[in-house]
Amino acid sequence: MTHYDDAYRSDGMVFDPVREPELFDGVLSKRFFACIIDAILIGFFLLLASLVILAMGVFTFGLAWFLFALPMFAIVALLYIGLTLGGPKAATPGMRMAGVTIRSTDGQRIGVIIAAAHALIFWFSISVLTPLVLLVGLFSNRKRLLQDMLLGTVILNAGPLMRTRR
Repeated sequence: MTHYDDAYRSDGMVFDPVREPELFDGVLSKRFFACIIDAILIGFFLLLASLVILAMGVFTFGLAWFLFALPMFAIVALLYIGLTLGGPKAATPGMRMAGVTIRSTDGQRIGVIIAAAHALIFWFSISVLTPLVLLVGLFSNRKRLLQDMLLGTVILNAGPLMRTRR
């Protein structure tokens, strides 16, 4: 293939937005919806982790409170994204609710390391390049964002993907 933005299914066929538009229909808005849901869930798990540390501090006479010095958001968020996006369902809970999934350019599920890198590149690009970097998705024929292009991943509608893999 001559086009570097092509993504391949495991059966060798290209995830082509012209031949299979249902795979990419509404993906950007679904990603936005999924991001909001995941942010709420990460906030909940962050609160839960803080309450656990607070309770542990009572039983350890304040020793466990030193854990509050750790970057709790980064730890909780990377664990959340790494274990869900890099897990067997290849989607965070927000992505599952929105009906999208992630695949590598060869059609395989991504692992925990790529999932964590996906989150880190997203956070880095938003903070350094401003949220305007998200406009990249409007001009990509596969609705890919910067982190997708750098890591060789693609976000697809889960329903049509499962139907085409049968």
